[in-house]
Amino acid sequence: MWLIVGLGNPDPEYQWTPHNLGFLAVDELANRGGIRVERPEGKALVGRGKLAGQEVLLAKPQTYMNLSGISVKELLEKYELTTDDLLVMWDEVQLPWGIIRLAPDGSAGSHNGAKSVIGAIETLKFARLRLGCAPDHPLGTKKEYVLRPMKKAHLEVAAEEIAQAGDAVELLLTNGIDAAMNKFNRRAEPPKEEDAEK
Repeated sequence: MWLIVGLGNPDPEYQWTPHNLGFLAVDELANRGGIRVERPEGKALVGRGKLAGQEVLLAKPQTYMNLSGISVKELLEKYELTTDDLLVMWDEVQLPWGIIRLAPDGSAGSHNGAKSVIGAIETLKFARLRLGCAPDHPLGTKKEYVLRPMKKAHLEVAAEEIAQAGDAVELLLTNGIDAAMNKFNRRAEPPKEEDAEK
């Protein structure tokens, strides 16, 4: 079984903020699998079911972002899962809107929720999916930006990004993380000279 965790903040005022893209991605997966993520367990709301033919436990920690690791650790222990069975999804201000990145390991960067998870489970080696939400212009503080409700244009891009995340997770579940990375970790790059000449 996979434990798939989206990071976010539980209060309603945070629902449509960039910092809750992880929660929104879990909602997308829940819709696809017909899974209700509402049972309180391990300091999270959880739902168990099947997605892409695989058994999954979807979770939205209710601890607030900076303590997300407490919930992740409790759920791993309760279900006797290892970090090989874990996928965590969070927002990433270092990536542009509309871009997602899968990886099998890595640092938390500046993300406090990811730092909490890494600290609690004591390893960098777990699958993660980061959802881009870079600001369009320089900021006063990143905290204010990620906790502010998304503008209409960002909501539209976020919907596409979350759907893309759902596709990526389903491919990861069926074909593995390498296949999902190969398909979804792409950049918009200018055409190469030889392509332009064709």
